[in-house]
Amino acid sequence: MSAPTTRPPAAKAPNRGFWALRDIPTLLWLILVVVAVLAHRALPAPTWLMIHLLLLGALTHAILVWTQYFSYALLRSAPTVTDRRRQSVRLSLANGGAVLVIAGVLAALYPLTLVGAALLIVAVIWHGTSLYARSRGSLPGRFGRTLRYYIVSAAILPLGLALGAWLAHDASAATLVLSHALLNVLGWIGITVAGTLVTLWPTILRTRADARATIGAARALPVLAGGVLVAAAGAAAGILPILALGLLAYLTGLGIIGLSLWRAARQTPPRSFAAMSVGMAVLWWIGCLLALVIATIVDFWSGGGFAAVSRTFDQVAALLAAGFAAQVLVGALSYLIPVVLGGGPTPVRTGTAMFDKGGSLRIATANAALLVCALPVSSLVRVAASVLYLIAMAAFIPLMLAAMRVQRVAKRAGAKLTEHGHGPITPEGDGRHRAGGAMAGLLAVVLTVAVCAAIDPIGMGWGVPATGATNAPVQVVKVDAADYRFTPSTITVPVGTRLKIELTNTDPSMVHDLVFANGVAGSRLSPGQSETIDVGVITADLNGWCSIVGHRQLGMVMTVVASGAGPGAAAPTPSASPGRDVGGMPGMDHGTGIDLSGTPGPGFTPYDAVLAPLPPSDGPVTRRITLTVTDKKVEVAPGVTQTLWLYNGTAPGPTLHGRVGDTFVVTLINHGDMGHSLDFHAGSLAPDMPMRTIAPGESLVYTFTANRSGIWMYHCATMPMTAHIASGMYGAVVIEPKAGLPAVSKSYVLVQGEYYLGAHDGGLVDTAKLQAGTPDLVVFNGYANQYDHDPLTAKVGERVRVWVLDAGPERSTSFHIVGGQFDTVWSEGRYLIKDATDTGSQALGLMPAQGGFVELTFPEAGHYPFISHFMIDADRGAHGIFDVTQ
Repeated sequence: MSAPTTRPPAAKAPNRGFWALRDIPTLLWLILVVVAVLAHRALPAPTWLMIHLLLLGALTHAILVWTQYFSYALLRSAPTVTDRRRQSVRLSLANGGAVLVIAGVLAALYPLTLVGAALLIVAVIWHGTSLYARSRGSLPGRFGRTLRYYIVSAAILPLGLALGAWLAHDASAATLVLSHALLNVLGWIGITVAGTLVTLWPTILRTRADARATIGAARALPVLAGGVLVAAAGAAAGILPILALGLLAYLTGLGIIGLSLWRAARQTPPRSFAAMSVGMAVLWWIGCLLALVIATIVDFWSGGGFAAVSRTFDQVAALLAAGFAAQVLVGALSYLIPVVLGGGPTPVRTGTAMFDKGGSLRIATANAALLVCALPVSSLVRVAASVLYLIAMAAFIPLMLAAMRVQRVAKRAGAKLTEHGHGPITPEGDGRHRAGGAMAGLLAVVLTVAVCAAIDPIGMGWGVPATGATNAPVQVVKVDAADYRFTPSTITVPVGTRLKIELTNTDPSMVHDLVFANGVAGSRLSPGQSETIDVGVITADLNGWCSIVGHRQLGMVMTVVASGAGPGAAAPTPSASPGRDVGGMPGMDHGTGIDLSGTPGPGFTPYDAVLAPLPPSDGPVTRRITLTVTDKKVEVAPGVTQTLWLYNGTAPGPTLHGRVGDTFVVTLINHGDMGHSLDFHAGSLAPDMPMRTIAPGESLVYTFTANRSGIWMYHCATMPMTAHIASGMYGAVVIEPKAGLPAVSKSYVLVQGEYYLGAHDGGLVDTAKLQAGTPDLVVFNGYANQYDHDPLTAKVGERVRVWVLDAGPERSTSFHIVGGQFDTVWSEGRYLIKDATDTGSQALGLMPAQGGFVELTFPEAGHYPFISHFMIDADRGAHGIFDVTQ
């Protein structure tokens, strides 16, 4: 078979020989991908990182390099020294930009990400402009018009990069995430690959291009480009029919080109590693798009909504990266690197033969393993298959280095380029060797799955736990796992019934599982995955939970209620399961859990944190207040109630406000069912009488004069004092200097406290937890995350003062506003900084019973979380939000 006419004469082949800036970055990016895969458990945002190292790093560099190479070949011209220098600058900008984007996202440094995205946009626009100028100034050959694919893709990428830069600042819009991915993957990468394959595919196969390939390519380009833009617009708007229409158009364009690729493959079937890898990449490309189109249509008709499509794309994106992008890259490079390094027929054949080492084995192993990962298999099988895929694909790196070395040796041996070009490239071995390698790869994957199934048959759905009779009636319950909770979280099952749970992880980003106290454990599910868990025959109440570290503590628990069980029925004894959290957690095993992401109950009213300005006065003022003690069952977190001991019905009690010199006359009335008292830190006097405990039904008058400014704690002093404070008996007194404080636009008071929960149905404080110092909740102003649900407000440029008091009884605080910096900090009687212009403070640290205030202005509109930077306490509910508007 004669060589195709798509390659220019050898004398005009551009950029021959080794060029470090062209050849090394792709290798470095691929090495980083392998490192990220191996170390992904220790890395932040590992999935995002692996995909972007491959697509934004390796693929983008390769596209910038090889589309320039093809442009010279297609236009039958050669690069000048100036062209090469400009290309070097573009590659430096692009790779530097990619590094800054990835570093900025991982380090949460948005300016760094923005600069990186800008560098990439400049490089790509410059790249596209150079291609356009070259196409206008040259006489194209037969396939010269395919250069338009590269120009169009270069015009699309800046849109995707701009969306990506925005998402790095605010990733809350799932519609924009999908739109960004479609522009980059189907636009920048997909359209570039489509245009390249028109000429490269028959060249790799060593056959002639289809006679109608140029016509098909011309017809397909507007369909592909229009499909990408329509699909991206539909995704951004969250309109599923438009998204589906765009994807169908894109598939149509791909089908037009696919016909010419299919005709070429019928003439000469793929035999080399390069051809097999590129061919499998195209199949994954088409398959993933079909899956996304079907999912979009099904979710539209079933009412699943955009969230369901987004979850499907999360799965498809990984397969597109691993099946399509990675394979088309290593396949194309396996052909192009020997050709570009050149040296004559013998060196090129030598380099190509090295790339073909174990080609069929690697192709079969990688693709069979990837197919297993796409199926609903157990976590163990998926991990094992992923390892096989990584080994098969990563083998390209040492083979690439070896091929470059042996080809360089062959060139030094004196092989010369002849007028006949390369001569035929013979893949390693004959058809039997290729078939044997493929069978070996498939067998390796099958054996791996079989071994994993033998180790974990239940995870594969091949076994039944030994938890009761096999002829029992079966109850199947569908359960969703998302937002640190199971829905439903309580399941009622008749005694003697076998329970099967169809668990689906509907969380957009988190991995979840479900384990039970009887030892039955499901596998860990990635977003969108499902499995059926055979819990066994239910004979007594049974507790379940998510075993991922921290998820159970956040309230991801389940209770199976055995209806019809006798009074003596007992729950199964927990049995160990390797790697799973089966230990008891006091106060959490009753099954209701603490779901801090839930919605507060209908009676929820946020504690008023606003501190109103004091009215003017000519001198000291006598301020009178009555504090009435009551016992009350109140909600302290979504769905969690406790019986608290309260001053005036709230925890904390009301905030008292005055100036130095004011006298406070406080009447305490005890309407509780036990003795209570008062201790005002704002006053200085002997505690014997005013701080005495009074019995239920009694009252006392507590009088003190405020002689010193600050924010002071008051609390019940009855023993055990810790139990009374932990039950809500505390509050704040804000005393301003006689001359007052500088005026501010807004002033708030936040009092941090702790809850040590007993039963979540309204029980009293758990004194065992209190003695151990292990609170269930740490809160501002008495309710976990209440200012997430009802944020505090401010405007850009307004000066805001936040008074903070740590009421304890045990936990310190480090008050921090995310995105804010304090220019004034006052703590326990002194200014740490005041009206600073070139310095500042990030946190106000307070021990229990200490207080202070901070001041700041917010620089721009947005949501600024405030937390205790003892991060475990922020997770326990010491969290809120400032909603800042223009």
